[in-house]
Amino acid sequence: MLTGKQLILATKPYAKETKWKSWYYTLSTAAVLIGLFACTAFLPSLFLRIPCSILTGLVIVRMFVIYHDFQHHTILYQSKAANVLFSAFGIFILAPASIWKRSHDYHHAHNSKLFTASIGSFPIMTQQKFQESTPAEKRAYLAARHPLTILFGYFSMFMIGMSVKSFTSSPSRHMDSLLALVLHFTMGTLLYIYMGWLSLLLLLIIPFFIACAIGAYLFYAQHNFPGVTFRDKEGWCHDNAAMASSSYMQMNAFWKWVTGNIGYHHIHHLNSRIPFYRLPEAMEAIPELQRAKTTSLSPKAILACLRLKVWNPDINKMTALGEVSTTPVSYELRA
Repeated sequence: MLTGKQLILATKPYAKETKWKSWYYTLSTAAVLIGLFACTAFLPSLFLRIPCSILTGLVIVRMFVIYHDFQHHTILYQSKAANVLFSAFGIFILAPASIWKRSHDYHHAHNSKLFTASIGSFPIMTQQKFQESTPAEKRAYLAARHPLTILFGYFSMFMIGMSVKSFTSSPSRHMDSLLALVLHFTMGTLLYIYMGWLSLLLLLIIPFFIACAIGAYLFYAQHNFPGVTFRDKEGWCHDNAAMASSSYMQMNAFWKWVTGNIGYHHIHHLNSRIPFYRLPEAMEAIPELQRAKTTSLSPKAILACLRLKVWNPDINKMTALGEVSTTPVSYELRA
Protein backbone atom coordinates (compact mmCIF):
# COMPACT_ATOMS: atom_id res chain seq x y z
CA MET A 1 0.00 0.00 0.00
CA LEU A 2 1.36 3.40 -0.99
CA THR A 3 1.73 5.95 1.82
CA GLY A 4 3.63 9.16 2.52
CA LYS A 5 6.10 10.25 -0.10
CA GLN A 6 5.41 7.18 -2.24
CA LEU A 7 1.75 8.12 -2.54
CA ILE A 8 2.61 11.70 -3.46
CA LEU A 9 5.10 10.48 -6.10
CA ALA A 10 2.44 8.19 -7.55
CA THR A 11 0.36 11.26 -8.39
CA LYS A 12 3.16 13.02 -10.29
CA PRO A 13 2.29 11.59 -13.74
CA TYR A 14 -1.09 13.30 -13.43
CA ALA A 15 0.38 16.68 -12.47
CA LYS A 16 0.84 17.62 -16.11
CA GLU A 17 -1.61 19.73 -18.02
CA THR A 18 -2.69 19.37 -21.61
CA LYS A 19 -2.57 22.97 -22.79
CA TRP A 20 -5.31 22.73 -25.37
CA LYS A 21 -7.61 21.19 -22.76
CA SER A 22 -6.81 23.94 -20.27
CA TRP A 23 -7.66 26.58 -22.86
CA TYR A 24 -10.72 24.69 -24.07
CA TYR A 25 -12.23 24.35 -20.59
CA THR A 26 -11.33 27.94 -19.72
CA LEU A 27 -12.69 29.57 -22.87
CA SER A 28 -15.76 27.33 -23.19
CA THR A 29 -16.72 28.04 -19.58
CA ALA A 30 -16.17 31.77 -20.11
CA ALA A 31 -18.31 31.63 -23.28
CA VAL A 32 -21.14 29.83 -21.45
CA LEU A 33 -20.93 32.38 -18.65
CA ILE A 34 -21.08 35.35 -21.04
CA GLY A 35 -23.95 33.71 -22.92
CA LEU A 36 -25.94 33.19 -19.72
CA PHE A 37 -25.38 36.81 -18.68
CA ALA A 38 -26.64 37.90 -22.11
CA CYS A 39 -29.71 35.66 -21.87
CA THR A 40 -30.44 36.92 -18.37
CA ALA A 41 -30.20 40.50 -19.59
CA PHE A 42 -32.07 40.33 -22.89
CA LEU A 43 -34.50 37.42 -23.01
CA PRO A 44 -38.06 38.79 -23.20
CA SER A 45 -39.66 36.46 -20.65
CA LEU A 46 -39.00 36.67 -16.90
CA PHE A 47 -39.64 32.91 -16.72
CA LEU A 48 -36.57 32.41 -18.92
CA ARG A 49 -34.44 35.09 -17.29
CA ILE A 50 -34.76 33.64 -13.79
CA PRO A 51 -33.36 30.17 -14.62
CA CYS A 52 -30.60 31.81 -16.66
CA SER A 53 -29.70 33.92 -13.63
CA ILE A 54 -29.51 30.82 -11.44
CA LEU A 55 -27.42 28.95 -14.02
CA THR A 56 -25.11 31.96 -14.23
CA GLY A 57 -24.35 31.57 -10.52
CA LEU A 58 -23.54 27.89 -11.02
CA VAL A 59 -21.21 28.55 -13.95
CA ILE A 60 -19.41 31.24 -11.91
CA VAL A 61 -18.56 28.42 -9.47
CA ARG A 62 -16.97 26.40 -12.26
CA MET A 63 -15.03 29.41 -13.56
CA PHE A 64 -13.80 30.09 -10.03
CA VAL A 65 -12.40 26.55 -9.73
CA ILE A 66 -10.54 27.03 -13.02
CA TYR A 67 -9.24 30.39 -11.70
CA HIS A 68 -8.19 28.57 -8.53
CA ASP A 69 -6.18 26.06 -10.61
CA PHE A 70 -4.46 28.89 -12.45
CA GLN A 71 -3.47 30.51 -9.15
CA HIS A 72 -1.89 27.20 -8.10
CA HIS A 73 0.20 27.39 -11.32
CA THR A 74 -1.50 24.14 -12.28
CA ILE A 75 -2.79 25.29 -15.68
CA LEU A 76 -1.67 27.90 -18.21
CA TYR A 77 1.29 28.94 -16.06
CA GLN A 78 3.27 31.87 -17.50
CA SER A 79 0.62 32.58 -20.14
CA LYS A 80 0.22 36.35 -20.34
CA ALA A 81 -3.22 36.04 -21.91
CA ALA A 82 -4.39 33.69 -19.15
CA ASN A 83 -2.94 36.01 -16.52
CA VAL A 84 -4.95 38.94 -17.88
CA LEU A 85 -8.13 36.86 -18.11
CA PHE A 86 -7.89 35.37 -14.62
CA SER A 87 -6.72 38.58 -12.96
CA ALA A 88 -9.83 40.25 -14.36
CA PHE A 89 -12.02 37.35 -13.20
CA GLY A 90 -10.57 37.48 -9.68
CA ILE A 91 -11.47 41.16 -9.45
CA PHE A 92 -14.90 40.47 -10.92
CA ILE A 93 -15.69 37.73 -8.38
CA LEU A 94 -14.41 39.74 -5.36
CA ALA A 95 -11.46 37.36 -4.81
CA PRO A 96 -8.52 39.32 -6.25
CA ALA A 97 -5.33 37.42 -6.97
CA SER A 98 -3.24 39.25 -4.36
CA ILE A 99 -5.33 38.04 -1.41
CA TRP A 100 -6.69 34.81 -2.84
CA LYS A 101 -3.34 33.26 -3.72
CA ARG A 102 -1.64 34.30 -0.47
CA SER A 103 -4.45 33.07 1.78
CA HIS A 104 -5.04 29.90 -0.21
CA ASP A 105 -1.36 28.96 -0.29
CA TYR A 106 -1.32 29.39 3.50
CA HIS A 107 -4.33 27.11 3.75
CA HIS A 108 -2.57 24.37 1.77
CA ALA A 109 0.57 24.65 3.89
CA HIS A 110 -1.36 24.51 7.18
CA ASN A 111 -4.46 22.43 6.38
CA SER A 112 -5.68 20.57 9.51
CA LYS A 113 -3.05 22.06 11.83
CA LEU A 114 -4.35 23.03 15.24
CA PHE A 115 -3.31 26.31 16.84
CA THR A 116 -2.45 28.10 13.60
CA ALA A 117 -4.00 31.26 12.19
CA SER A 118 -7.27 30.66 10.35
CA ILE A 119 -5.97 32.40 7.23
CA GLY A 120 -7.79 31.05 4.19
CA SER A 121 -9.89 28.61 6.22
CA PHE A 122 -12.58 28.36 8.85
CA PRO A 123 -11.26 28.66 12.44
CA ILE A 124 -10.91 25.53 14.56
CA MET A 125 -10.92 25.52 18.37
CA THR A 126 -10.45 22.57 20.65
CA GLN A 127 -13.23 21.95 23.12
CA GLN A 128 -10.96 23.07 25.97
CA LYS A 129 -9.88 26.23 24.16
CA PHE A 130 -13.51 27.12 23.46
CA GLN A 131 -14.47 26.62 27.11
CA GLU A 132 -11.59 28.84 28.23
CA SER A 133 -12.43 31.62 25.75
CA THR A 134 -14.15 34.85 26.69
CA PRO A 135 -17.83 35.30 25.73
CA ALA A 136 -16.78 37.68 22.96
CA GLU A 137 -14.26 35.16 21.58
CA LYS A 138 -16.89 32.42 21.65
CA ARG A 139 -19.38 34.59 19.77
CA ALA A 140 -16.82 35.51 17.14
CA TYR A 141 -15.79 31.88 16.67
CA LEU A 142 -19.34 30.60 16.36
CA ALA A 143 -20.29 33.46 14.06
CA ALA A 144 -17.41 32.60 11.70
CA ARG A 145 -18.67 29.01 11.43
CA HIS A 146 -22.39 29.78 11.46
CA PRO A 147 -24.53 28.42 8.60
CA LEU A 148 -25.80 31.94 7.88
CA THR A 149 -22.21 33.16 7.48
CA ILE A 150 -21.72 30.44 4.88
CA LEU A 151 -25.09 31.08 3.18
CA PHE A 152 -24.35 34.81 2.94
CA GLY A 153 -20.77 34.19 1.79
CA TYR A 154 -21.29 36.84 -0.90
CA PHE A 155 -21.11 39.48 1.83
CA SER A 156 -19.30 37.77 4.73
CA MET A 157 -16.49 35.96 2.92
CA PHE A 158 -16.03 37.61 -0.45
CA MET A 159 -17.09 41.23 -0.12
CA ILE A 160 -15.92 41.76 3.47
CA GLY A 161 -13.42 38.96 4.09
CA MET A 162 -11.60 38.90 0.76
CA SER A 163 -11.94 42.50 -0.37
CA VAL A 164 -12.63 44.93 2.48
CA LYS A 165 -10.40 43.30 5.11
CA SER A 166 -7.49 42.69 2.77
CA PHE A 167 -7.45 46.29 1.54
CA THR A 168 -7.83 47.87 4.97
CA SER A 169 -5.11 45.63 6.43
CA SER A 170 -2.57 46.51 3.74
CA PRO A 171 -3.70 49.01 1.07
CA SER A 172 -0.41 48.97 -0.81
CA ARG A 173 -0.45 45.17 -1.22
CA HIS A 174 -4.12 44.86 -2.06
CA MET A 175 -5.08 47.67 -4.40
CA ASP A 176 -6.84 45.08 -6.53
CA SER A 177 -9.21 44.49 -3.59
CA LEU A 178 -10.23 48.15 -3.70
CA LEU A 179 -10.60 47.90 -7.47
CA ALA A 180 -12.85 44.85 -7.02
CA LEU A 181 -15.12 46.72 -4.62
CA VAL A 182 -15.28 49.85 -6.77
CA LEU A 183 -16.02 47.82 -9.90
CA HIS A 184 -18.67 45.74 -8.14
CA PHE A 185 -20.59 48.69 -6.78
CA THR A 186 -20.19 50.58 -10.06
CA MET A 187 -21.69 47.64 -11.95
CA GLY A 188 -24.56 47.52 -9.49
CA THR A 189 -25.21 51.23 -9.75
CA LEU A 190 -25.16 51.24 -13.55
CA LEU A 191 -27.44 48.21 -13.73
CA TYR A 192 -29.94 49.92 -11.46
CA ILE A 193 -29.82 53.25 -13.31
CA TYR A 194 -30.02 51.94 -16.86
CA MET A 195 -31.83 48.59 -16.53
CA GLY A 196 -33.75 48.78 -13.25
CA TRP A 197 -33.85 46.91 -9.97
CA LEU A 198 -34.95 43.60 -11.56
CA SER A 199 -31.88 43.47 -13.78
CA LEU A 200 -29.70 44.37 -10.79
CA LEU A 201 -31.21 41.41 -8.95
CA LEU A 202 -30.95 38.95 -11.84
CA LEU A 203 -27.58 39.99 -13.26
CA LEU A 204 -25.62 40.68 -10.10
CA ILE A 205 -27.18 39.83 -6.76
CA ILE A 206 -28.66 36.38 -7.48
CA PRO A 207 -25.68 34.94 -9.44
CA PHE A 208 -23.15 36.23 -6.92
CA PHE A 209 -25.24 35.10 -3.97
CA ILE A 210 -25.57 31.57 -5.37
CA ALA A 211 -21.93 31.27 -6.45
CA CYS A 212 -20.50 32.60 -3.20
CA ALA A 213 -22.83 30.50 -1.02
CA ILE A 214 -21.89 27.32 -2.86
CA GLY A 215 -18.20 28.23 -2.82
CA ALA A 216 -18.27 29.01 0.90
CA TYR A 217 -20.03 25.75 1.73
CA LEU A 218 -17.73 23.62 -0.43
CA PHE A 219 -14.70 25.15 1.25
CA TYR A 220 -16.24 24.53 4.67
CA ALA A 221 -17.40 20.95 4.10
CA GLN A 222 -14.18 19.82 2.48
CA HIS A 223 -12.41 20.27 5.82
CA ASN A 224 -15.27 20.14 8.32
CA PHE A 225 -17.02 16.79 7.95
CA PRO A 226 -17.71 13.77 10.19
CA GLY A 227 -14.46 11.82 10.40
CA VAL A 228 -12.10 14.73 9.77
CA THR A 229 -8.97 14.77 11.92
CA PHE A 230 -6.72 17.59 13.08
CA ARG A 231 -3.17 17.52 14.40
CA ASP A 232 -0.82 19.80 16.27
CA LYS A 233 2.31 20.94 14.46
CA GLU A 234 4.42 18.07 15.79
CA GLY A 235 2.03 15.38 14.57
CA TRP A 236 1.26 16.99 11.19
CA CYS A 237 2.36 15.65 7.83
CA HIS A 238 1.31 16.65 4.32
CA ASP A 239 -0.05 13.32 3.04
CA ASN A 240 -2.10 12.64 6.19
CA ALA A 241 -3.53 16.17 6.09
CA ALA A 242 -4.68 15.47 2.54
CA MET A 243 -6.10 12.00 3.06
CA ALA A 244 -7.48 12.29 6.61
CA SER A 245 -8.46 15.96 6.73
CA SER A 246 -9.76 16.64 3.23
CA SER A 247 -12.93 15.00 1.96
CA TYR A 248 -13.94 13.35 -1.27
CA MET A 249 -17.33 14.91 -1.94
CA GLN A 250 -19.46 12.44 -3.87
CA MET A 251 -21.42 14.18 -6.65
CA ASN A 252 -23.36 13.36 -9.78
CA ALA A 253 -22.03 14.34 -13.22
CA PHE A 254 -23.85 17.69 -13.22
CA TRP A 255 -22.35 18.86 -9.93
CA LYS A 256 -18.91 17.57 -10.90
CA TRP A 257 -19.09 19.83 -13.95
CA VAL A 258 -20.38 22.83 -11.99
CA THR A 259 -17.70 22.46 -9.30
CA GLY A 260 -14.86 21.63 -11.67
CA ASN A 261 -14.13 18.34 -9.85
CA ILE A 262 -13.25 20.20 -6.65
CA GLY A 263 -14.98 17.36 -4.81
CA TYR A 264 -11.80 15.31 -5.34
CA HIS A 265 -10.37 17.52 -2.66
CA HIS A 266 -8.17 14.95 -0.96
CA ILE A 267 -6.27 14.46 -4.22
CA HIS A 268 -6.03 18.20 -4.78
CA HIS A 269 -4.45 18.64 -1.34
CA LEU A 270 -2.11 15.72 -1.91
CA ASN A 271 -0.84 17.28 -5.15
CA SER A 272 -2.22 20.69 -6.07
CA ARG A 273 -0.45 20.59 -9.45
CA ILE A 274 -2.93 18.06 -10.84
CA PRO A 275 -5.29 19.91 -13.22
CA PHE A 276 -8.94 19.76 -12.25
CA TYR A 277 -9.78 17.72 -15.36
CA ARG A 278 -7.24 15.00 -14.41
CA LEU A 279 -8.36 14.46 -10.81
CA PRO A 280 -10.87 11.68 -11.68
CA GLU A 281 -8.17 9.99 -13.76
CA ALA A 282 -5.75 10.00 -10.82
CA MET A 283 -8.35 8.58 -8.45
CA GLU A 284 -9.27 5.80 -10.84
CA ALA A 285 -5.63 4.80 -11.36
CA ILE A 286 -4.41 4.85 -7.73
CA PRO A 287 -6.34 2.53 -5.37
CA GLU A 288 -5.12 4.32 -2.25
CA LEU A 289 -6.91 7.49 -3.35
CA GLN A 290 -10.18 5.57 -3.45
CA ARG A 291 -10.03 5.08 0.32
CA ALA A 292 -10.91 8.69 1.02
CA LYS A 293 -13.23 9.96 3.70
CA THR A 294 -16.44 11.05 2.05
CA THR A 295 -19.27 13.51 2.29
CA SER A 296 -21.90 14.63 -0.21
CA LEU A 297 -24.38 17.36 -1.06
CA SER A 298 -27.35 15.48 0.38
CA PRO A 299 -29.37 17.40 3.02
CA LYS A 300 -28.37 14.82 5.64
CA ALA A 301 -24.66 15.22 4.86
CA ILE A 302 -24.91 19.01 4.82
CA LEU A 303 -26.57 19.07 8.24
CA ALA A 304 -23.97 16.64 9.60
CA CYS A 305 -21.17 18.98 8.49
CA LEU A 306 -22.82 22.16 9.72
CA ARG A 307 -23.42 20.84 13.25
CA LEU A 308 -19.68 20.36 13.87
CA LYS A 309 -18.24 23.12 16.05
CA VAL A 310 -15.18 22.11 18.12
CA TRP A 311 -12.37 19.56 18.00
CA ASN A 312 -12.21 17.10 20.89
CA PRO A 313 -8.71 15.53 20.99
CA ASP A 314 -9.78 13.06 23.70
CA ILE A 315 -12.11 11.26 21.28
CA ASN A 316 -10.33 12.34 18.10
CA LYS A 317 -13.27 13.98 16.36
CA MET A 318 -15.18 17.17 15.70
CA THR A 319 -18.32 17.51 17.78
CA ALA A 320 -21.28 19.75 18.30
CA LEU A 321 -21.23 22.05 21.30
CA GLY A 322 -22.03 20.17 24.48
CA GLU A 323 -21.61 16.75 22.87
CA VAL A 324 -19.89 14.40 25.28
CA SER A 325 -18.35 11.00 24.58
CA THR A 326 -16.14 8.89 26.78
CA THR A 327 -15.31 6.37 24.07
CA PRO A 328 -12.16 7.14 22.08
CA VAL A 329 -12.83 7.02 18.36
CA SER A 330 -10.27 6.16 15.68
CA TYR A 331 -11.11 7.13 12.13
CA GLU A 332 -9.22 4.98 9.66
CA LEU A 333 -9.31 5.44 5.92
CA ARG A 334 -12.00 3.23 4.46
CA ALA A 335 -11.14 0.31 2.24
